[in-house]
Amino acid sequence: MVELLPSILSADFAHLADEVAAAERGGGTVVHVDVMDGHFVPNITLGPPVVKSLRKVTKLPLDCHLMIDNPNDYIPAFADSGADWVSVHYETCPHLHRTLELILHHGMKPGVVLNPATRVDLITEILPMVHHVLIMSVNPGFGGQEFIPFSLDKLQRLKQIRQELGLAFKIEVDGGVAHDTIAQVVQAGAELLVAGNAVFGAGKPERDARALLAAARTAAGEKPAGSSGRKTTPKSGKRRKIQ
Repeated sequence: MVELLPSILSADFAHLADEVAAAERGGGTVVHVDVMDGHFVPNITLGPPVVKSLRKVTKLPLDCHLMIDNPNDYIPAFADSGADWVSVHYETCPHLHRTLELILHHGMKPGVVLNPATRVDLITEILPMVHHVLIMSVNPGFGGQEFIPFSLDKLQRLKQIRQELGLAFKIEVDGGVAHDTIAQVVQAGAELLVAGNAVFGAGKPERDARALLAAARTAAGEKPAGSSGRKTTPKSGKRRKIQ
C-alpha cells in the first residue's frame, strides 16, 4: 500500500503543529523531517530540537532524513529526540554497515538514501539490514525542485533487486513528487511518497494531502480509504452518519 509522507520542509513553521495535524487528517501516515548541515548539501535546516518538539504533538512516526556529514555523531541525539526512522546517505558513510548497526542499536528503523547520480546496485549487500531505501529524485538541498526523469529507472531497478533477493524493505522517493509525477513514481515501484510543496505549498495541507494520496492510490490500483467496492443506500427515514 502506498503511503504519503508530508515533508515539513515546506510547512509553515509558525504553525507547525497545526500543519502536521492537517496533513495527517488528509492521509499522511509518516512525518518526513529533512535535516541539512550546510556541508553535504548547500542549505541548513532542522535538528534534534525540532524533532523533540514534533514528538510532543504527533503520534505519527518521524522519518528523519540526514543530509549531513558524519551522521554517526548525531544518531544518538535523534534517537533521544524521538525519531522513529533514520536514513543516511550512501555518499556520506564510508562504513555504511557500521552506521546502520548504530541506528538499529538505538532502536530506530534504518534507511539508506541515494543521490540521483548514485547507482542502486552499489548497496545490494546491505539491503537485508534496511527498513527502507530512499531514492532522491532531485539533488538534495532545497525544496521545490523539478523531478529528475531517470529516477524512474532507479525505482524500477530497486524493485527488481528486491524481488530477486526476496526482501521486504520499503521503497521511498523524495523530490518533485506532485500531481504531475505521482502516478509515474508509484507505477515505477515507490511506496513511501515524500511530498513537501505539493502538500503544504498552497496553505491547504489537509485538502492537498488527500488529493495527492487519492491520485497515488488510483495509480497503484488501490481502493480509496474506507471503500468496500460496493454502493450502499441509506435506509429510509434515517440519516447516514458521516465519518
